[in-house]
Amino acid sequence: MEKINEIINVMKSNSSISKDLKAEKLNSGTTNGVLYLLLVNKKPTYVVKMDTANIIKPTEQFLTAYSDTTLLPNVIYTDPEEQYIVYDYIAGETHFNRGSKIDWMTILIKQLFDKYMKVNEDTPWGRIDGTSKSSWSDFNQSSLEYAQQNIGNVLSLEDHKRVELLVNKLKGYSHLEEKYYLHGDTGVHNFVYLNNQLKGVIDPSPIIGPKIYDFTYAFCSSPDNLDLKTLLTLFETWNIDLSYTEERLLDEVIFQLYTRIGICIKAHPQDLPEYLEAWDQYKNYLPNY
Repeated sequence: MEKINEIINVMKSNSSISKDLKAEKLNSGTTNGVLYLLLVNKKPTYVVKMDTANIIKPTEQFLTAYSDTTLLPNVIYTDPEEQYIVYDYIAGETHFNRGSKIDWMTILIKQLFDKYMKVNEDTPWGRIDGTSKSSWSDFNQSSLEYAQQNIGNVLSLEDHKRVELLVNKLKGYSHLEEKYYLHGDTGVHNFVYLNNQLKGVIDPSPIIGPKIYDFTYAFCSSPDNLDLKTLLTLFETWNIDLSYTEERLLDEVIFQLYTRIGICIKAHPQDLPEYLEAWDQYKNYLPNY
């Protein structure tokens, strides 16, 4: 509590903030950091996120870069030593009472994905926290290996081998890849919903990658409505680049679904039956030997 009390004193020193400022510790969920809710006059107003500098700095930079989208919280204060950040509280809940996937993903596309900016070609691929890659193919290869370890015999050996062929196929898109500044963790665990509507996006883990990554990540982040009709409807809404064909979309979604199954087994195994049902449909599009 000593650290949060120090932060409260810093915030109180800002004349625009009420002196009636109290803190409540929050469940940190999927983040490794420590979270506090700050109440001003007993009303939830700000969130304090404490973490290491290699997490806080990219978070602050991303939220500032895309401050023109109403889905992201406004940054109120960043610790000069980059040990914590304070940003606006967004009322609602993550994961649940989402409404339809088409509805919340359409908001996500229009209010966040469509605002993504290209970055300089000299910027390394991969996560901005220091785990950069020489190519996006290298990033995919790391994702493949991690997923294989987590999935094990939940999927057949044939499925694993066909996914390896898919990852090799994805390398063929390398000449089409453009570098974008992405949120990097666009899943329902980081989306705030209120009254069955998407209201906010929190906890960026910024990545330099192709813009299709955040799209497929969001689509596969919940096991509901993973059907082809929903995917193609959203693709039509999102696709502003003619280089993305339906074939490439399917390739990217299948690989994202595979990696999501690996995450599901570790983090939310209750969803596994639904993911495996979707897998049985999509694996028909995998490359054959």
